[in-house]
Amino acid sequence: MLNRLAYRFHQSLERHFPEQRLFLKSDTETRFIRLRPATQIIALVGGTLALAWIIVATALIMMDQIGAGSAREQSMRQQALYEERLTALSSDRDLRAEEAVRAQERFNIALAQVSEMQERLLASEDRRRELETGIEAIQDTLRETIKERDTARAEAERVTLALNSQTGGATELGRATDTVATLEFLTGALGDAAEERNEVLAEVETAREEAQLIADAKEALELRNNAIFSKLEEALTVSVEPLDKMFREAGMAPEDLIGAVREGYSGQGGPLTPISFSTSGAAPSPEELRANAILTGLDRMNMYRIAAFKLPFAMPLKDSFRWTSGFGYRKDPKGAGTRMHEGTDMAGAYGTPVYATADGVVIHAGWDNGYGRLVKIKHDFGVETRYGHLSQVRVEVGQRVSRGDRIGDMGNSGRSTGTHLHYEVRLSGEAVNPMTFIKAAKNVF
Repeated sequence: MLNRLAYRFHQSLERHFPEQRLFLKSDTETRFIRLRPATQIIALVGGTLALAWIIVATALIMMDQIGAGSAREQSMRQQALYEERLTALSSDRDLRAEEAVRAQERFNIALAQVSEMQERLLASEDRRRELETGIEAIQDTLRETIKERDTARAEAERVTLALNSQTGGATELGRATDTVATLEFLTGALGDAAEERNEVLAEVETAREEAQLIADAKEALELRNNAIFSKLEEALTVSVEPLDKMFREAGMAPEDLIGAVREGYSGQGGPLTPISFSTSGAAPSPEELRANAILTGLDRMNMYRIAAFKLPFAMPLKDSFRWTSGFGYRKDPKGAGTRMHEGTDMAGAYGTPVYATADGVVIHAGWDNGYGRLVKIKHDFGVETRYGHLSQVRVEVGQRVSRGDRIGDMGNSGRSTGTHLHYEVRLSGEAVNPMTFIKAAKNVF
């Protein structure tokens, strides 16, 4: 039964795949190889699988090349965007600082004008009080004089009547005439004093109006300065807080970092120097304090900008790669148990360019046991980066490099199981997770 089924199966296969013979002829004899239907089916299936594998492998290679190109373009765009943002922040910082200085100068001029008008107003008030006091004295004297005049007139009338009836009254008549002349003189002086008082009162009123106009202008200037200060303070908050967060996430104390930058860049002058005012011993005004606080914030942001260029906030690879092993304890790839992995591994094509992640000086460039071919770069603020398992080293000890300079090629030297880059970041000699710097930079750049 089984033989019959096998025979029928073989007959059905022969209808679709008839038996073929491959003849091999030599000088002495001729031989042939029989290709049975089962053999032909196996060869067809094998060829089909091989063709499918070739198509899939070709597609994967093309997708990898397309992805690599996209990653390079994205990295270049991010770098250009980062530089544009830093340039815009620097320009905005300088513009805001100049506006703050000009606003403070206008405010000082307005204060000087208000002070001058207040002095004039106080002088006018003093003069008015003096004139009012003099006028009151003159008015008292005038009242006494009027009383004396009335008395003198009555006496003159009595003397005139007496002269009409008697002789020898010439002396009394002369006295009465002198009294009338004196009264006329005092009346004229009083009129002049009243006119002068009216003029002074008009000057005082004019001074008050001018002082009110200046006070209104001062208030408008204060409102404008307050708006400018508010915008500057808001811009500083938006710009400085992400930088604070970036350096803290990278494991660096911002105050210590700024102190270190300031020691290295300790020159004086420039638009970010705090404003000094001569206050004759008086406390600074709130506007002066706000202006100095803004300039201090701008100086802090400038220190952050300098530090960001000096620290490894960049990727050592620009071509396509994949993360293969992170920072921390892991099983040793050589089977030596659990060990501390003090960096992060990035696998890519053999010979992929490796770049410096920050400005610095090369302190090692050569073979180093487990690292293989190794490059060490010393950066500012006690930071060091290491690039291990290289296939070729392209720098020398003592050479100064900048961020983005090519320092070597990816390889498989040293204690390694495959082509990759071992990248380390160390603070004061202690290894830290390089991803903290890479991720922290993504929050700002």
